[in-house]
Amino acid sequence: MKQLTAIAISGGIDSLVAAYLLKKQGRKVIGIHFTTGYEPEPEPVNIISHIADNLNIKIEILDCRKEFKQKVVDYFIQSYLTGQTPNPCIVCNLLIKFGTVLEFARRLGASCLATGHYAQTTKDKHGRFHLLKGVDLKKDQSYFLAFMSQEQLAHACFPLGMMTKTEVIKLAKEHELDHFIKQESQDICFIKGKTYGDFIALQKSLIPQPGLIEDIDGNIIGKHKGLHLFTIGQRRGIDLPASEPYYVVRIDRKQNRLVVGFKDSLITSECRVAGINWIDKEPTSSVKVYTRLRYRHKPALSTLFPDSGNKAIVRFESPQSAITPGQGAVFYNGNKVLGGGWITSGE
Repeated sequence: MKQLTAIAISGGIDSLVAAYLLKKQGRKVIGIHFTTGYEPEPEPVNIISHIADNLNIKIEILDCRKEFKQKVVDYFIQSYLTGQTPNPCIVCNLLIKFGTVLEFARRLGASCLATGHYAQTTKDKHGRFHLLKGVDLKKDQSYFLAFMSQEQLAHACFPLGMMTKTEVIKLAKEHELDHFIKQESQDICFIKGKTYGDFIALQKSLIPQPGLIEDIDGNIIGKHKGLHLFTIGQRRGIDLPASEPYYVVRIDRKQNRLVVGFKDSLITSECRVAGINWIDKEPTSSVKVYTRLRYRHKPALSTLFPDSGNKAIVRFESPQSAITPGQGAVFYNGNKVLGGGWITSGE
């Protein structure tokens, strides 16, 4: 009897093609469409029905509104309010897609959960699972999956890992899957038509606290309307006259001050990382790695110095710009993800 494979169906091109590929492989497939409560408009039932008919699979609807609000949106808001820059996509993959949705898939009898991520997994002779980059390096999404546990990786499937986006689009058109495709999200899915700051300001618990702006030498040069409006490396919204543009260098929550400087003030040579999830074997001494500091950041050659409690200091061969507390730092050896942790500070 064939094992059941669940596929998270968002309505986007990647998940639809992933579902098609699973069917083509001869797998027994069931779709799961999960709702977050932050969709621009409710997904029409007839669209889900058409997708199910076209792919010849059953699609279950899973209400994730409560979990998504508590685990992703509240985390996003709290991070900004404490002066950090959150990465909700990492948290969503870890706690919602391969948390709540995977648990639901397992209750349905599925042996694994497939998604439309551009990434790959392998299993070594010792039974340990590894996460690899997708072959399309422009679309590679291994960065967002680096916090997954061995248990989650054991039940994960990424059908698009060996494909390029161009190939996916072509396949979708050939099999008329693009008829159902909704516009793909290019930003944080639960914030539409407003800035991050505006979204946070709409939360009932927030009372904006204006404060002072100072330069890196401690000189008061202006006022801000609330620290929740800013993130490290940000240029927009400072609006102060100078010989060159100001950028956010530091967010001082204790004094409610925004510290700004010119672009070269953002350059640093090391950062501290905590809460590291090791997919590969945890190193016991310093090791050369390539560190990605954000999704679009090119992994930079660095030396990782492990510390107790899943912490580390990462020292870069070449100084990096805008190392941002709250973002994920993901470590690579070639195409293999070694692990990832949360940036706590840049030195």
